[in-house]
Amino acid sequence: VAGVANGTANPWYARFATSESSTVLADAASLNPSFFSLWIGNNDILGYATSGGSGVDQTGNLDPSSYGGNDITDPNVFAAAYSAQVDALVAGGAKGVLLNIPDVTSIPYFTTVPAQSIPLDAATAGAVNAQFALYNGALGQLVAAGFISAEEAALRQVNFNEGINYPIMTDVDLTDVTAILIGGGIDPQTAALLGQLRQVKSDDLVVLTASSALGSVPDPSNPLGIVGVSIPLTNQFVLTSTEQDRVATAGAAYNAIIEGLAAANELGYGDMKSALADVAANGAVYNGGLLTSTYVTGGAFSLDGVHPTPRGYAFTANTIIDVINTTYNASIPKVDIGTYGTVTLHNN
Repeated sequence: VAGVANGTANPWYARFATSESSTVLADAASLNPSFFSLWIGNNDILGYATSGGSGVDQTGNLDPSSYGGNDITDPNVFAAAYSAQVDALVAGGAKGVLLNIPDVTSIPYFTTVPAQSIPLDAATAGAVNAQFALYNGALGQLVAAGFISAEEAALRQVNFNEGINYPIMTDVDLTDVTAILIGGGIDPQTAALLGQLRQVKSDDLVVLTASSALGSVPDPSNPLGIVGVSIPLTNQFVLTSTEQDRVATAGAAYNAIIEGLAAANELGYGDMKSALADVAANGAVYNGGLLTSTYVTGGAFSLDGVHPTPRGYAFTANTIIDVINTTYNASIPKVDIGTYGTVTLHNN
């Protein structure tokens, strides 16, 4: 309990820990379980994803004490920690089910806000394009000077049209040309906005929290300072395709480790990645309805867009029961998904 205030102890676990020095794993193992389920590892990539890739991909860094909260865990570090948990849980002869890690595109946090989200009429689009003409022209000069490639220059071109447009954003994986622009006579504030600027692309994922930022005017005294049009979305609001690749690569490595440990220890293996991907793509039929990953109305996920509702957890429970029944020749009955709560709409 003493560690809760300074962030060194889990406040929920501290309420029921058997001692001041115990750990979650030690307390679980001390119960000498005959059966267990283990679904862990999501947060080794989720913080990076939900923060729009604001953390660091620590692949290759074997010192987890140097990691930040939004970093991607090195697969070897993950393997060591996960193996230790499995070893502790099976030490007394217990059997169980290991569950893998879903893909981020299965949850509404990443699929609710469309990449194209800026409506403009023809006159406004033309006026905005006129403001970016100097920037677009400078990209060619940066290529000629060898600061960026022609491919990057093409990616960085900003162009708005009449209709629904992609917002502008800051991409931290682009070359930072802020200092070069300042040297070319652009004022520092504008140069900072343009330093790693591009428009969102169709394969980027705009996160749920961007819905409150897009189209907003941070400074009321400057009505032309509109986020997504003249002010770029910051890194935290977009998981780019490059950042998605980092998440997917780490997730695939983690899942291979989990599946390998399940086979080595003759445990059940629950493919939650496939199960939740199917919910997102096709929905899951249950007695009384269809469970989908659509934000608010789909029934599977809570309003944070990440965690399942009770109804969503009932679906995951049934998925685990299927694995148990298949692996251990059991006959555990499934739960009735429709009897569990979900997000509901009310007129107040």
